[in-house]
Amino acid sequence: MSPATAAIFDLDRTLIAGSSATTFQHHLVEAGIASAREIPFADTLMKFYEIFGENWLMMQPAKLAGRAAAGWSVAAVEAACKAAAKEISGQLQPFARGVIDQHRAEGAKVILATTSPEPFVRPLMEELGFDDVVCTKWKSEGGQFTGELDGPFVWGRAKADAVIEWASRNEVNLARSHAYSDSYFDAPLLDAVGYPVAVNPDAQLTAAALVNGWPVRYLDKLEGVVKIGGRELQDWVRPLLRPELVAPYVKFELNDFEKIPSSGPALVVFNHRSYFDPTVMALVIAKAGRSIRGLGKKEVFDVPLVGRFLKAMGGVRVERASGSDEPLEMAAQALDGGELVMMAPQGTIPRGQSFFDSELKGRWGAARLAALTKAPVIPVGIWGTEHVWPRNAKMPRITFDDRPLVTATVGGPVELEYKDPDVDTKRIMAALVELLPPEAREHRQPSEEELARTYPAGYSGDPDSEHDRRPGTDT
Repeated sequence: MSPATAAIFDLDRTLIAGSSATTFQHHLVEAGIASAREIPFADTLMKFYEIFGENWLMMQPAKLAGRAAAGWSVAAVEAACKAAAKEISGQLQPFARGVIDQHRAEGAKVILATTSPEPFVRPLMEELGFDDVVCTKWKSEGGQFTGELDGPFVWGRAKADAVIEWASRNEVNLARSHAYSDSYFDAPLLDAVGYPVAVNPDAQLTAAALVNGWPVRYLDKLEGVVKIGGRELQDWVRPLLRPELVAPYVKFELNDFEKIPSSGPALVVFNHRSYFDPTVMALVIAKAGRSIRGLGKKEVFDVPLVGRFLKAMGGVRVERASGSDEPLEMAAQALDGGELVMMAPQGTIPRGQSFFDSELKGRWGAARLAALTKAPVIPVGIWGTEHVWPRNAKMPRITFDDRPLVTATVGGPVELEYKDPDVDTKRIMAALVELLPPEAREHRQPSEEELARTYPAGYSGDPDSEHDRRPGTDT
């Protein structure tokens, strides 16, 4: 039988955003075990740690923490830390549980590796359902802590050595294992495994990850999202997403954007009319003050540099012809993590007569995603973008003399039944139509010139086949 594998997780600034020390301290004080002054976790050092990560100086009080515990009841500390564990388990970063569950599903042992003392973190290990914990240990006699360490202070190189020793004892192959940490001082641990991941890395670990080719992840964001200075790219560009800056050659009416939830998951859907639609949606979401994960066609993501930028912004590549559920699963992960996801249920811009239909047709992806996650579906009706960038044009039409009017109106959550994706898709598309101006619901025969604008430049297909083919009711 081949050796087992493991997924080894640091705790502070990795599984949770900050330090667990303050939570443990609070519960110990509340239980009457110690006063705040008796526990050498100084507030100033904790604030420094929250911002910059750990360093040698701030670890010295942690190393001496066992002395303050001399005389504490082992049973009392265990009870207090069980309560702390329940609180900390609720502080896990939004995407941490998904990563943990994935490793568990793959058969790996899930291990907590932390400098914190065993009396504090073993209850947390059990609360999270981890298989084991590698940590600093305190000596105890007669049901009380002696104030001495029982073995090494598990930090830096000693932490890596402790994990290596644990792996040897448990017949775990570290070359096939993963490790996750935020700290440069865990670089020896990351170097000891075959699949290291720098999570929310401090400045030094960011540099080490770049040199060593280690992937960087942020467990508060969908995989692939890049952060600079602690903020994702959308946060940096949001102040610039203003109509007068983005497209001064267009008149915009952006209505009811406050209906987009200010927090929590939501699936934002829009009707597709033009290559200009993503720009309009970016302006709407910017007004709502949130970041969004957009599903987009592979043709866009496969463009060099553009695709990398879109992925760094949190975009999800969709290859419609493949039939793969991977994009849907990634979108579900984003929603489970409390994020906004955006998609056009039509899948593409309708061509020919379909473009002018008063009844919109959609694919089932949005309905399936809503049924899977129960996230609210928020419709956004877009109108007029085809006058800015029609499908037969390679670039938008820029004119300041007669600026076209583009409207986007946000609606309330669509009521769905989650039983039949076809029925729910029709509900979603009907909700979109209701947000469009009256002319969108009027049947009319377009001119040949209008029809021509709905086809890509150089189109040579059969116009009669477009009505049934695009968009369809499949996924």
